[in-house]
Amino acid sequence: MKITRITSHVLQYDLPSELGYSQQYYTRRTAHIVEVETDEGITGWGECFGPGNVAIANRTIVEQVIQPLVLGMNPLDRDVVWHKVYNLLRDHGQKGMPLQSLSGVDIALWDIAGKVAGLPLCQLVGGRHRDRVQAYGYGMMLKRQSTEDHVARFRDEAAMIRDMGFAATKMKVGLGPKDDVKLCAAVRDGVGDEFRFMVDANHCYTTSDAFYVGRALEELDAYWFEEPVAPEDLDGYRELRAGLKVNISGGEAEFNRWGWRQILENRGLDIAQPEVCALGGISEYLRVLALAHAHHTPVVNHVWGSAIAVATNLHLLAAMPPLPGGLFPWEPLLEFDTTDNKFRDNLLTDPLDIQGQVKANGGYVAIPEGPGLGVTPDRDFLKHYAI
Repeated sequence: MKITRITSHVLQYDLPSELGYSQQYYTRRTAHIVEVETDEGITGWGECFGPGNVAIANRTIVEQVIQPLVLGMNPLDRDVVWHKVYNLLRDHGQKGMPLQSLSGVDIALWDIAGKVAGLPLCQLVGGRHRDRVQAYGYGMMLKRQSTEDHVARFRDEAAMIRDMGFAATKMKVGLGPKDDVKLCAAVRDGVGDEFRFMVDANHCYTTSDAFYVGRALEELDAYWFEEPVAPEDLDGYRELRAGLKVNISGGEAEFNRWGWRQILENRGLDIAQPEVCALGGISEYLRVLALAHAHHTPVVNHVWGSAIAVATNLHLLAAMPPLPGGLFPWEPLLEFDTTDNKFRDNLLTDPLDIQGQVKANGGYVAIPEGPGLGVTPDRDFLKHYAI
């Protein structure tokens, strides 16, 4: 079997309304789907992390840089493919967009391997530790409105996400430390005292401001404080973890096993959040997961993008060993973006219907059946939304 072609499908549409987080506002939803074809008619699907113009740039890397390196190679030699591409691109970037691009190709190769073996991805990587996964719903994005309007909207939206059946919810912050504390208090008020909520700062704080917000989160009993400081600030992460009771999480902006080794040895995370569509694909994710468990650090995958990313993560979460184990082990969660996303809800010939499953099954989502990822994109849909 040989790889005959790699195609990037970059999709985009205008959102119903502008959304924002601590770094920017955006008006369009983008997804980057990778298709790997073989001479035996078996096709694999993957996804590259990266919105907007980043996805367009990554398409060039996938098709013009990675594809010539791997054409004619056996797609089942996925670790050989991974190291060939990484080693030849090492001089041009050990992190960032080259790794995002490699991630989509690698995921597609695992999809092919599952189809050849007749096994779902979760069994291919070790087996199912669980047949279903609880999901948490995130929303409460920033908009161009007053703090008071944010407070009222966040309180109502948090309650709405809870009532949709999700196991927990996550909010954005980024208005500034004092106003952000008001937003967090509103979310706690909206969901009540017993419901878990998490706070995502998207690395907008200095360490001192993160301590200010983090101490308020202790009082509000938040479950985790995500990306409080810049991903490069490993000392800041370590200081926050040592000085705060709230769980410190992060890692979505880190790449490959070498970057993750630094984070984990630094002991700055209570919860690791690797992004499989960015850090190097499934091959590298499995190595990062092993590193995290070697450092006794629980993992909750970062999930962003289309139904391909969601399906990939459902399989990986199903195959994640419990840490540390026991009668009532700590269980991972599926991250689910509750904002408008046609590329997640309408991309597949057989939709995952995550929200419907959550509502019907007490917050739980089933693992896709079928070989590989167990999902197939609708080609008419790909054509309709292609850039």
